Amino acid sequence: MSEPGKLWVGSVVIETRPSSFHRLVKFWCEALHYVPREPLGDWALLRDPLKSGPNIAIQQAPESAEVPGSEGRFHLDLYSSDWKAEVQRLLGLGATMVEPAKEGRDFITLADPDGNLLDVIDSSGYKFGQRDD
Repeated sequence: MSEPGKLWVGSVVIETRPSSFHRLVKFWCEALHYVPREPLGDWALLRDPLKSGPNIAIQQAPESAEVPGSEGRFHLDLYSSDWKAEVQRLLGLGATMVEPAKEGRDFITLADPDGNLLDVIDSSGYKFGQRDD
């Protein structure tokens, strides 16, 4: 078992068609009493104002977009205070690399053994289960 605080669910990401984006943001804000962390763009990060639940991220995806390795429109963002080590650990557990690190990005995309996508986010400086925002 890994040391507490190395990896946790930071966001559940929902992909939506551009035509449904604003309706979906409004729905999740009202359903969970969440608030947008910043002004809306082509994605929204909704946060629990009490900082007790994970973020809900809503991102627009083109209607014809196919996500490699996944049929779903949900994925997890796993926050890690030691993301490089956690990526290696997850790969050792059977995950596969979908998109490696790129300059200017703070995440790596993996797929679990069944092909479900997950992003491992560099969250160094965060406390376990908490955000500094």
